[in-house]
Amino acid sequence: MIAGLGDAGLLSAIQLNKKFEVIGISPKPCLVSGQELGPRLARPKDWEENYLIDYDRFKGLKGVDIRHAKVSEIIADENKIGLIGYDGSRETLTYDALVISSGTRNGFWRTSHFENNDDVQRNLTEKSKAILSANRVAIIGGGPTAVSVASNIKEMRSDAEVNLFFSQETPLPSYHPRTRRKVEKFLRSQGVVLHPLHRANVPTDLDVEAFSSDPISWSTGQEPFDADLTLWAIGKLTPNNEFIPADMLTSDGFVKSNSFLRVAGYDNVFTVGDIAKTDDNRSSARNAGHLILAHNVKAYLEGRSEKMKPFKPPRYRWGSILGVQKKGLSIFTPNGERVGISPWWVKNLLFPVFVWRLIYQGLEKRR
Repeated sequence: MIAGLGDAGLLSAIQLNKKFEVIGISPKPCLVSGQELGPRLARPKDWEENYLIDYDRFKGLKGVDIRHAKVSEIIADENKIGLIGYDGSRETLTYDALVISSGTRNGFWRTSHFENNDDVQRNLTEKSKAILSANRVAIIGGGPTAVSVASNIKEMRSDAEVNLFFSQETPLPSYHPRTRRKVEKFLRSQGVVLHPLHRANVPTDLDVEAFSSDPISWSTGQEPFDADLTLWAIGKLTPNNEFIPADMLTSDGFVKSNSFLRVAGYDNVFTVGDIAKTDDNRSSARNAGHLILAHNVKAYLEGRSEKMKPFKPPRYRWGSILGVQKKGLSIFTPNGERVGISPWWVKNLLFPVFVWRLIYQGLEKRR
């Protein structure tokens, strides 16, 4: 049983489907990736090709029982979970092993509420039109989401004033110092206006699923700032944990995970992705965490728990930060080096061969 079919849960389901009967549960009708918000807003049609995909197109999910539902409760002592379906129906299912990959919510690009295909498409279109039509944009946050949005909006709207506010001296605090310097230099070369050492006063009634237009005030003493549109990407994460027993959770609401991606005290409950507190960066959402997860679930179900492998978080975050842009894709390595991939290689090799064929085990053509 896999509770959550975002990026990490989906990849785990594909691996486990090779040997076991898998049931996947998601409030979404398809994969709605939380990755690459910048391209999603700046070039939604391009983003949709690679990050908004019907579940039935994944060859590796053939035979997986996918429920358009939410988990309402985990009854761990009985190996059962309760479900609420998209249509309001309720049922209880029994599992041999449970994977909690329910993720987090922190804005309109990562939500936990039910959606159908029309809802997903409407959200994608409306948010993109709104930010691309603004002449003065403020983006609050110094993480990869904020940086990606600032860079990609500026690339598409060179005439717009794009302002990035962050509380430290340079953005991307969880990345290697070389990565931070390179990305900062690139943002300046694009014409993004950088505002370091700005910590915003977060409105008590802030709706992170919407843009705002009210003046922004600062606890660090700067003058208030007015923008046509403000995107809050301040890392205000809320774990999707409403159905998870309290003894499975850390004090900040994430799922307790040992080095084997196993929930402490529960031999047959595992966790992966942004909900799993493996380390401060919750790195199993990346770094092939799904492969370690699938290996360990398989070892458990086959009675070979001694064969489990530990998940080892990297010191720094790494990978794509800005997403695919006009000049291609930049991958930043764990030691801060940049690897550039040209648009031709991205389109003809990276996604069709490396991503879809190797990582996702095959993808059928869009109908």
